[in-house]
Amino acid sequence: MSLGTGILEGVIESATGWPGMGIIFVYSFLIAFALPGPSEVVLLAPLDLGLPKWADLTGIMLVSATGKAAGSVFAFHIGQTVKQSDPITRWVRRSRWDVLEWSEKRTVRIAQRYGYAGLAMALCVPFFPDTISIYAFAVLERDYVKFAIATFFGSLGRLVVTAGFVGGVAAAL
Repeated sequence: MSLGTGILEGVIESATGWPGMGIIFVYSFLIAFALPGPSEVVLLAPLDLGLPKWADLTGIMLVSATGKAAGSVFAFHIGQTVKQSDPITRWVRRSRWDVLEWSEKRTVRIAQRYGYAGLAMALCVPFFPDTISIYAFAVLERDYVKFAIATFFGSLGRLVVTAGFVGGVAAAL
């Protein structure tokens, strides 16, 4: 985790009130295409919007999923640009982290077999870095709207699964 990511996670963990929703949106947007941190950290935001706890949590999840979908569409646009640029593709293949090779081995299988539903399912896995999946899928696909919908539901699903798991563990203790 980089220093910048740690600072942003600290900001999320102290985000309160309605401005906290903006912070959650921006963090989720950035996590989709630039930051290597966990997107689940938004669940720790102590918003206290004057609503019931379940409503605060629902708001956090919806704002985060929307921010992540928007960031994913930005990543999708970058992927579409990269796909059309041979020098960039050659550089990526020679780089230390060959995103294209990784995508050919894993994400291509998911995309070919399950399409956008596969992307949404892959994004539902808590604590799994999804930035690479987003970029890899962005290079393979072309439909912005379907991509945005898949990343929204995948991101929302990830937060629901995480909250359910943490809630279940807390209830068991």
